[in-house]
Amino acid sequence: MKHIPRKRFGQHFLSDGGIIEAIVGAIAPQPGQPMVEIGPGLAALTQPLVERLGRLTVIELDRDLALRLRLHGQLNVIESDVLKVDFTQLALTLQVPRIRVVGNLPYNISTPILFHLLEHVSVIEDQHFMLQKEVIDRMVASPATSDYGRLSVMLQWRYAMENVLFVPPESFDPPPRVDSAVVRMVPHDAPAAVRPALLSELVQVAFSQRRKLLRHTLGRWLEGRGFAGHFDTQRRAEEVPVHEYVALALTLDQKA
Repeated sequence: MKHIPRKRFGQHFLSDGGIIEAIVGAIAPQPGQPMVEIGPGLAALTQPLVERLGRLTVIELDRDLALRLRLHGQLNVIESDVLKVDFTQLALTLQVPRIRVVGNLPYNISTPILFHLLEHVSVIEDQHFMLQKEVIDRMVASPATSDYGRLSVMLQWRYAMENVLFVPPESFDPPPRVDSAVVRMVPHDAPAAVRPALLSELVQVAFSQRRKLLRHTLGRWLEGRGFAGHFDTQRRAEEVPVHEYVALALTLDQKA
């Protein structure tokens, strides 16, 4: 029976053979590598991956699709909302120090998924995701650009990222109304040991009114915390590079 894509799950199934081959090439799966695919759908990417890996763990929320996937002898199927999956525990279950994560992420919840995985980055070797191109533009954005924001800072603190492939709407069934792309995310070996919650709050305050100078937002927030150090608040949030936000968070942590 043909599967009808479900809007509530944001389902757009990859159907372009050339694009699938290019994505698998970018991922470069090797036999025996522990890999987890989020949202395998109709297995367009799953099948070429598992042929190279030998075995693959997949996370699928749609029960009908999960049922189909269980018929595949080389798949370990986790029927769940990915936001409820403990990837640290999953690595322990697979008895490996780190896992590779791939997937065509549902565009309506892609950002929450990225932040959820950030909590488990210590057990992740790399990530390759199909996302809305606009989201990837924000992820890899440089300071002093309109795309640079909270997502840029939080992810660039923890990952080296690269936009590796453009994917047009006609590569999917049904076609989404947006352009897509594939991003490669490789965790930094020795990131600054800042508390994620503190950095997140700091950056959220900074970008809360991005057109105003930081003295109106972050400046007042720092005053409320009794910050006596130097941080130039005569700039807009988008003008501050990632390393300065991280350094400020580290200073605040030491003060606490």
